[in-house]
Amino acid sequence: MTDDARGVYADDEFATSDAPDSDAPADAGEPPQHGVGPFSLREVVIGGIWLVAFVLSFLPVFGAASLWSLGLTWILTIGVPTAAVFLLVLRRLSPDGIRRVGSLGIDQFVSVAFSVAAVYWLTLVWQQVSITVNTGITSSGSWLIWVEFILMVAGVVFTVFAPLLPVFGEDFRHRPESLAHPNARRLRPMTARPPRPARPEPVPTAPAAPAAETVAPAAPEIDDSTAETSVFEPFDFEPQTGESPDAVDDASATTTGETVVEEQPVTAQPTQSGAPQAFWALAPEERDVLDASGTPIFRVGPTAWALVIEDRGEVFVVRHEDGRVGYLHDVTGVTRG
Repeated sequence: MTDDARGVYADDEFATSDAPDSDAPADAGEPPQHGVGPFSLREVVIGGIWLVAFVLSFLPVFGAASLWSLGLTWILTIGVPTAAVFLLVLRRLSPDGIRRVGSLGIDQFVSVAFSVAAVYWLTLVWQQVSITVNTGITSSGSWLIWVEFILMVAGVVFTVFAPLLPVFGEDFRHRPESLAHPNARRLRPMTARPPRPARPEPVPTAPAAPAAETVAPAAPEIDDSTAETSVFEPFDFEPQTGESPDAVDDASATTTGETVVEEQPVTAQPTQSGAPQAFWALAPEERDVLDASGTPIFRVGPTAWALVIEDRGEVFVVRHEDGRVGYLHDVTGVTRG
């Protein structure tokens, strides 16, 4: 940062305890700055410009009316520069007083005040020239408008362009560095919003198969002769007529064998159907699980396994331990349990 840049932003220090004091004594290597009493030469010139403009504002401008009797015209023409010069004097006489106006330092506010006043006086000059050209009548106070405009332009030179002047620029050089006001700091970069995830399709519900359809197709596969042979093969007995304890035991054994054979298709039936199989999944990092409208409802992460009740390829249907069901759209790197 150059010395000129430090001077322009010297009044934007942030009011903290570790911020350097703008009124601290200069270093031994810096040249001393001389002025008129407690004021610098630039501040004295600005005060003189304002004083002349303030006194002339009481003279008639349009006819017998002065600037102060033309409604609110005085605010931008002489009121704002008056407030700026008052703050400029207050800064020297009371170093711990007002140091800025909003995000603007005192020197910056004075530059803005004289710039706005110069533009307003230029507007009045243009109106006066237009009236004179169209009607040929020259107002008695037209010279005052020109003088006020020239004074405000001089104020702009000693405020906005003062750092470029060889003598008056010393008022900005060798000032202590300080932090900028938050409103005057560099802007933060803008980041594009992430795209809103597409609304997932509703989960289809598979119809439940009737119990009769589950057991009936397996009945023709049962071979009673094979079942009985496998059950009675270790026993060597001869058939007897009539009922006996051995015959009762044989009937019980046959019934038991038939029951074992009939239960096997029932337990294998869910595997043969096309219903989705649930599994456990572990995400490598914290990820949001969304509802049907795309709003996050809970999160899964590497600290606990999540129950996936359906795998749709790029989307997992996840069930929380409290019963909530949502959709995990980011399935990259997920470990299946």
